[in-house]
Amino acid sequence: MSLKHYLITQFGHPRGLTGRFVGWFMAHRSSNRRRGLWVVSLLDPRPTDRVLELGCGPGVAIRELARHAGHVHGVDHSAEMVRQARKRNAAAVRAGRVEVVQASVDRLPRFDAPLDTIMAINTVGFWPDPDQRLVELRGLLRPGGLIALASQPRCPGATAATTAKAGRELRDRLVRAGFTQPRLETLPLDPPVACVLATRPVTGDR
Repeated sequence: MSLKHYLITQFGHPRGLTGRFVGWFMAHRSSNRRRGLWVVSLLDPRPTDRVLELGCGPGVAIRELARHAGHVHGVDHSAEMVRQARKRNAAAVRAGRVEVVQASVDRLPRFDAPLDTIMAINTVGFWPDPDQRLVELRGLLRPGGLIALASQPRCPGATAATTAKAGRELRDRLVRAGFTQPRLETLPLDPPVACVLATRPVTGDR
């Protein structure tokens, strides 16, 4: 395995000593932090909201979510990311307002009540059968609940056009999965970030 391929796999599933550094890097990279805080601001969580972040990484967005939402669930398939996210949000975890568990998107834990909001940043590309996963996630939301999928392409040479294409693909996936009222927001970083927000229908849900 080449060094480049090894590093790519580490960012997809951080583990070991390298995974510790990857988590630190993700938590402190300015664009990552700005991206996460921006997505949370688009969601505008309320004190009564129950929020799920898929692929929560080192827990930076969870910390911001916990400042506003009533209860935050974080899920990541990396044990190292779960460890870092729990440490970064230790006080909220102890208070019972944040729960971070190791799980994959196709084997999520059970939630004791419908969720108000679901968010995922730069993780959909790692999901097995993303369209099916989105159908399942729609079922976890309350009617009228909100989902936000964000993408900042990290491929070499990524441009605003790359981001626009990623945004269209996310929007189309959400529509196919039965979500409605999709809207696209863009954060002007380099490359830009696309975030598509959509809702679970209140009536006529299939």
